[in-house]
Parts: sequence; C-alpha cells; structure tokens
Amino acid sequence: MLKSTLSLLLLVSGCLYGQKKTITILATTDLHGNILPYDYYTAKAASRGLAKIATLVRKARADNPDTLLIDCGDTIQGSTLEGVYQHGPRTLPDPMMLAMNALHYDAMVVGNHEFNFGLQNLASARKAAKFPWLSANTEPGYAPYIIKELAGEKVAIIGITTPAVPAWEKPENYAGLTFRPGVEAARAAVEEVRRKYNPRLVVIAAHAGFESVGQVPGENMVGEIARTVPGIDAIVFGHSHRELAEQKIGNVVLVQPRNWGMSLAKIDFEFDGEKLLGKHSTVLKVTDATAVDEEIAALAKPYHAAAEAYLSAPVAEADVDMDGRASRVMDTALIDLIQQVQLHYAKADVSFASSFNIGLHIRKGPVTVRELAALYLYDNELFAIEGTGKMVKDALENSARFFGDSSVMGFNYDMAQGVQYEIDVTRPAGDRIVNLRYQGKPLTPERKLRIALNNYRAGGSAGYDMFRDAKVLWRSGEEIREMMIRYYSETKHLPAEADNNWRLVPQAAAAEYLKKAVAAPAVLSQ
Repeated sequence: MLKSTLSLLLLVSGCLYGQKKTITILATTDLHGNILPYDYYTAKAASRGLAKIATLVRKARADNPDTLLIDCGDTIQGSTLEGVYQHGPRTLPDPMMLAMNALHYDAMVVGNHEFNFGLQNLASARKAAKFPWLSANTEPGYAPYIIKELAGEKVAIIGITTPAVPAWEKPENYAGLTFRPGVEAARAAVEEVRRKYNPRLVVIAAHAGFESVGQVPGENMVGEIARTVPGIDAIVFGHSHRELAEQKIGNVVLVQPRNWGMSLAKIDFEFDGEKLLGKHSTVLKVTDATAVDEEIAALAKPYHAAAEAYLSAPVAEADVDMDGRASRVMDTALIDLIQQVQLHYAKADVSFASSFNIGLHIRKGPVTVRELAALYLYDNELFAIEGTGKMVKDALENSARFFGDSSVMGFNYDMAQGVQYEIDVTRPAGDRIVNLRYQGKPLTPERKLRIALNNYRAGGSAGYDMFRDAKVLWRSGEEIREMMIRYYSETKHLPAEADNNWRLVPQAAAAEYLKKAVAAPAVLSQ
C-alpha cells in the first residue's frame, strides 16, 4: 500500500513539476504565389515555393505535434501562376488557398498585396481559405487574433497589417476599410487577449518590416511594437523580403523568414511544467535538396499549365542581345525599354524606373511574354504626378545612396529618363547628382514637370517621400508589366541601344563598378 501510494505521488509530482514540453510556431511570409520550386521568368528550377516548404512543415510537425502554422501575408499576388489566375475567369479556387488548406494553416495575416486585384478577388480568396485571415488594425471585418490551445497552454496569435495600404492602392481596392496604426492596434489587442483569455503565450504575426526609416510613416513598426508594447513573447513578421533568424528586444524574440517560400520561420517555447525555460527562433532554409511535397505540387498543376501557356506567347523582336547585369551602373536599353513605355502611357516629361532583374538576358530574335515580363517582377501600376525639378533632383539623390550604402536594396535604386545627369560616386550622399539637365538646359528646382513613376514611389516608399503628397494627374488602372507587353506587341521591336542620358563619374570609379557588376553572379534582385 505504501509503495503504490509513493508511486502515485511521484507520478503526480512528475506531471506537475517535471513535465517538459515544447510549443512550436511555424511561419511563412511574402509567398507571393510561389507554390512550385520554379522560376517562371527563366523556366528553371528554383529553391523556393510552398511545395518545398510543405516538406519542412510536415517534418516539424512529426517532431512536435504541438505546432501552429501561420502566414504573414502578401500571399495571393506575385508569381505568374497566381497572376494569370487573378486576371482570368477564376473558375477554380485560389491556388494559394488550396495549397495552404492542404497544409492546414491555422491563420494568415492580411498583407498589402492582398488588395492589388480589388476587393472582389480578395473576398474570393478569403472565402476559399479554411483558416482565418487576421488583422487587428484593418477595420471592419477582420478577426484581430486567434486563441489556440497546445500542450495544455493557451496561445494567442495577433495579426497586424502595414497601415500604408492607402499610400499604394487605388481607393476602390480598399473601399470601406480603415487601417489603424500598428503599434496602437497591437497594444489594444494584447491587452484584450490578456484580459479575456489569460494566454500563456502571446505572439504577434505582422505584415510589416522592422523599422520605418525611409518608408511611408508607420509602414514598418515591428521594432517599435517589440520595444513599447508589454505582454508580447515573440514576433514573426514579413513585408521587407529580408531574413532574420533571431533577434531579441528585451524579452521579445523576433524572426522573419525569407520571401517566396525560401525559408520557414520556427519559434520554440520550452516548458518544464508551468515554468517557461526558454524561447528561441531560427529559419529552416529551403535548398535544392529539399524534397517536393507531391500533394501540394499536384494541386498547382492546372494553374501552372495556364501560366506556361501565357508566358510562351511571342511578343516582339530583339535586334541585339540585351544583358541586365550592368543595368544599375550604366544606362542600358533594357531599362530604357521600361522608361519608353512609362513616358508613352503617362504622357510624361520624366520617368523613373528600377532594374528589378539583373539576371535577365534577352537574346537577339523573338521575345516571349516570359522574357519581357521577367524585366518587371512586380505588379505595380503607373502613375503620372505633378512634379518639379526639385523633386527630380531629390529623388535622384535618394536613389544614388545605392552606391556605397548596403541598406539600399537594388529594387529601390531608380534611374530617370527625360533628363540628363551624372552620378559622382566620390561625393557624399545627398550631393552626388551633377550636371542635371532637361531639354539641354540646367534643370531648375521650380520647373514644372509631369513625372511617370510606379504606385509605390508615388506613395513615398524607400525614401522617395518627395513624391508622397504630389498631385496625381493620372493612374493606369493596370500593371506596368501588362502595359509593356501591349506596347511591344504593337511596336514589334525592343529598343536596340540606350540613349546614354546618365552615367557614373569619375570614369575610373564607373569602370570599377561595371567590372564588379559584370563579374557578379546573374541572380534576381532581392
């Protein structure tokens, strides 16, 4: 009797005080319609996509059943597979929602690109999802959080969306919605879940970057949330297309997986009975060796076939070979190709455009939709704004920070057409644009100009705040990529050479930059 009583006491004691357990949060972000491990613009295999992420997810769940899977947004826009679906009749369910349903996602945060195709498309995708779309700061109609129980513990997941959506989208694409500041919404949601549910863990899942330096005000507030909102255990976030395996701010763990399904975030909370022993995060990288999940791949097949048919159609002729490697260090016909389209449709005096794909090589001869679309990776629309010479100068100075400042991403380095200028890379940032001219004469600050640029630049992103409050004279209502395809379908020929309206100086520095650009691996821009 004594022996059995002692055994029972030891068992109870072990259950109460010595039971070790782990709760795991898995997260993706900025999938941008990438299901298959395939680059639609090169027609080659790529180490990314939900079909490979699925293999990592299933392994993690096998290791620990007490696991939640969430996505941090920018999900239903991006890849050609998703783009062709969004522009088509949409007789089938959204492909990303099908794949995510099959993987049993627990929730998804609303990203800014969810609004790109309008509220009807958004509602259709949301209806197809078997999991909630979260956003504590998008009102009305979105759940602010979910409460789940894992390993006997309550876990709260709170969704936050970047509130900068109105800076980028047409009003009809978010009609009836308001976007509260992220920090304010996070604080209110944390207080509410703590009061109502007393969860053991509170995790913020945010579609917003770490800091808002050089961005639309309030766009990227994750660092501020971690520093100023009490009661948070961890934050997983996206939007900025950068990878962060682990960072700690006070007692908050932060992690960001790579975009396009190139890695999976993993946060482990380790308990001993009621005591939280520790928490840490990491990213599980997708590689060439990561197996493809056949169930997820099979779901994508009809959508993939439609995308391939679209991309294979011929558009125009290239009279010369065109190489993107040097397109950020010298004027090239590839970027003039974009500028020509923007100037034409916006009826503009000056145009701003970026080199989004430095790995692109168009060979002399027939050019397909695939090759032309590969030059413009994003679903941006074209704006014409009322501008000035000062705006042009300030924008070019902001862009020229790219030389020597690793924090300036390549896709945020813009070149201008319609003006002539030099970038003196030996001068300090903010004073590098020299010999800026318009129609052969020095460009004066007060000169009125009609400026063509994409909707993100018009919203002031990436330090281009000089454009933020400018009067919008015209907007395309369609993507720049589609306008390029239509324009060259009609003209039949791509430009054969650049007009050399800008250059780097001095010559020795320009030659060094060119040498590095040509020698670098031909990869897609970040």
